[in-house]
Amino acid sequence: MSEFRIHHDVNELLSLLHVRGGDGAEGYIDLLQKHRTPYVTTTVSAHSAKVKLAEFSKTPEDFLRKYEELKSKNVRNLDPLVYLLSKLCEDKETLQFLQQNAKERSESSANTTSTTTTSYSLPQTSSKMSMQELDELRKKLGNVTASSNAPLPAEVIRKTLRDKHNKKNPTQPNPVFPNWVYDRPALLGDFITSPTPPGDPAVAIGTMPLAAQEQALVEDLLFVLVGVDGRDITAQPVLGRQNRSFIIDSTLDMSVKELVNRILPVASYYSTITRFIEEKSSFEYGQVNHALTAAMRTLMKEYLILVTQLEHLQRQGLLSLQKLWFYIQPTMRTMEILASIASSVDKGECMGGSTLSLLHDRTFNYTGDSQAQELCLYLTKAASVPYFEILEKWIYRGIIKDPYSEFMVEEHELQKEKIQEDYNDKYWDQRYTIVQHRIPSFLQKMADKILSTGKYLNVVRECGRDVTCPDAKEVLYTLKERAYVEQIEKAYNYASKVLLAFLMEEKELVSRLRSIKHYFLMDKGDFFVHFMDLTEEELKKPVDDIVPPRLEALLELALRMSTANTDPFKDDLKIDLMPHDVITQLLRVLAIETKQEKAIINADPTDVALSGLEAFSFDYIVKWPLSLIINRKALTRYQMLFRHMFYCKHVERLLCNVWISNKDFKQYSLRSPKWFAAAFALRQRMLNFVQNIQYYMMFEVMEPTWHIMENNLKTASNIDDVLCHHTSFLDNCLKDCMLTNPELLRIFSKLMAVCVMFTNCMQRFTQSMRLERLSLEQGTMDGPPTQSEHAEDAERKRLTTKFLAEYVDALQSDAGFEATISKFDSNFSMLLLDLLDKLSIYSTNDCEHSMISIIYRLDFNGFYTERLERMAIERSQKAAV
Repeated sequence: MSEFRIHHDVNELLSLLHVRGGDGAEGYIDLLQKHRTPYVTTTVSAHSAKVKLAEFSKTPEDFLRKYEELKSKNVRNLDPLVYLLSKLCEDKETLQFLQQNAKERSESSANTTSTTTTSYSLPQTSSKMSMQELDELRKKLGNVTASSNAPLPAEVIRKTLRDKHNKKNPTQPNPVFPNWVYDRPALLGDFITSPTPPGDPAVAIGTMPLAAQEQALVEDLLFVLVGVDGRDITAQPVLGRQNRSFIIDSTLDMSVKELVNRILPVASYYSTITRFIEEKSSFEYGQVNHALTAAMRTLMKEYLILVTQLEHLQRQGLLSLQKLWFYIQPTMRTMEILASIASSVDKGECMGGSTLSLLHDRTFNYTGDSQAQELCLYLTKAASVPYFEILEKWIYRGIIKDPYSEFMVEEHELQKEKIQEDYNDKYWDQRYTIVQHRIPSFLQKMADKILSTGKYLNVVRECGRDVTCPDAKEVLYTLKERAYVEQIEKAYNYASKVLLAFLMEEKELVSRLRSIKHYFLMDKGDFFVHFMDLTEEELKKPVDDIVPPRLEALLELALRMSTANTDPFKDDLKIDLMPHDVITQLLRVLAIETKQEKAIINADPTDVALSGLEAFSFDYIVKWPLSLIINRKALTRYQMLFRHMFYCKHVERLLCNVWISNKDFKQYSLRSPKWFAAAFALRQRMLNFVQNIQYYMMFEVMEPTWHIMENNLKTASNIDDVLCHHTSFLDNCLKDCMLTNPELLRIFSKLMAVCVMFTNCMQRFTQSMRLERLSLEQGTMDGPPTQSEHAEDAERKRLTTKFLAEYVDALQSDAGFEATISKFDSNFSMLLLDLLDKLSIYSTNDCEHSMISIIYRLDFNGFYTERLERMAIERSQKAAV
């Protein structure tokens, strides 16, 4: 059972039991993962658990009856469930809690019912109901109950199955037997029950001598054994899946009657088997049931030959009732087993793999009875032939030919082209799926390998290659599982090898991944410098004003002017303008299946138009079959990482531009340079923060994780391993880059916003100074300057510097610039401390040790240590209170 399945089941159980508080589902899941062990069902453990539950039950007979009913239907996991319930009965504390919980649930449901329903009262009658009226009422109620429990008519079931098949395979309609096959009951070989009971015989058999009674009954029994009513023995009508019963003349001698009653079960078995064969031979019930009925028909021919031989002896006067009982006894056991199997398949509505499971279990249950086991083995081998033919085509060629929906693997109509279009498309997981109830119990352990084998071959086939396993041999059912397990293993190994070699060598999967790494993980530094220089002005525009073809042309130019020109797959890189900024996109993804999902999805879109920079992302063209690995979900994860780092690189460039513009201030002698020093120090702290974050993401997260994935891909044995390693690489990068934690993500986005606002403020101030300088600097230059012109120019520069210094001092005093810088400083420091504090908590509590590196880098000289320790003490004091 997968971890996700355990998580779902635990949550469902907690919800049903109304359990609140504690460690929640996670605590129980950890315990289950640590202490679970495989349960091996044995006959002894199942029997002892059944006895224990029967003793515990208030109505043991009803419990045992229900158990046998479910057992006859071959319900899976019945014995493990009974074993679990028996263990729960031993735990008094759990029992007490369950009883209390059941009581509360019944009371709440009773209250709900009383408030939502209207109470009715029976009208008072002046007279009591007579016995005759009571009997009539009882009969009517009995008829209603019988009709409600009666199974659907066979023609209705056939039509339902036929419609289901035709809906799934409209181009291959199900063949249908002509109506006369079902309309002529004399063709079925079973008893024809007339609506009117036969008249009384001319001479009652009880009045005849004992020898004559015996001869008459021998003749009647020979008729009854082949499905024809006798003179003194007649068959009762059957309803649904009931066993056939018979009426014997009441005047018959008791000794003879006793012997007749011993023989009649064979006739009942014959009737059950015949009805089963005639019903399940229809195309609607599938090839496995058809093969089973064909095998049963062969055995029934031997039975009819025996009855014919007995008739021959009877005509010669050599067959007495005792001899008939003697000759029929060896056949009785065979007929009983066949009838039991027929009833179980019918009751369980088994088809395909479930029929084979039932036959396999019966074969093993008859261990010790060699004749019964041999009979069941014969039936299982015969019934498994069509199923194994489908299996062979699947594991040897990757083709499913399952016209009656019997095989364990089901095909769904999905288009592989949608892998590049839909984020939620799960082609690899949903194109072919396992249907649990169709898995034969003897193939349960190999189900996943069978699914994977066919999927691998199918991918290669869809690429235009005809593949066939060189070790293909006929798969036959045997009690020695190793025989067909070895065949499946060989086919699996071949399919894994073929697809892996196809993707790695011919389709160059690793080279493709390296190409994606160059662009999405910003591996090519010179390319990004060129690209950001070329597109800087274009990306500043609102996203609606950007012309995508112009961006594509600039991208092409940057690719050709950098080392990325050597990449053979560079032409697959495309521009994509997203509808949301990266933070909104990440929060939407993180909110999936949470309480915040609805609020985030229904939130009003922001009125602020996105800039090209906020909406910008790369996209990549990936064709089949590489799109199995580099699908839309994987590309979206790459895009998230790229947009995050691209925005960090943009903020770094803004801060570097501020650093360049600040160089102009060195030529001015300002009277109050304090706020300049504070602004320069804050800029340097911001630059240090952004650069260290980028270094951490690129060199301490992505690069090591990439090398781990590359090494793992070299040792991968199948495509599922490749998928797992690639997905693990992306998940680890997203997690370690703080993109999967909404709390850290919000703090980081606020820090980036403060940095951007600070750079905008400083650039506006620098721009105003430049404008003032241009207005002060006047003069023209006609010819080479003279000595007097040199002196005038020097004096003009001195006065300009003086006036600019005075202007700057006046500007900062009038506009409160020092207060603005101080506010930026306090906001940045507060958010950075909050981020470091949260990182220390996650690195300690959640064992996210890689995040400690950020703390060491940003607090390399212990500048924030004291304040962080103070925050930790305050947090512990609050928790203690």
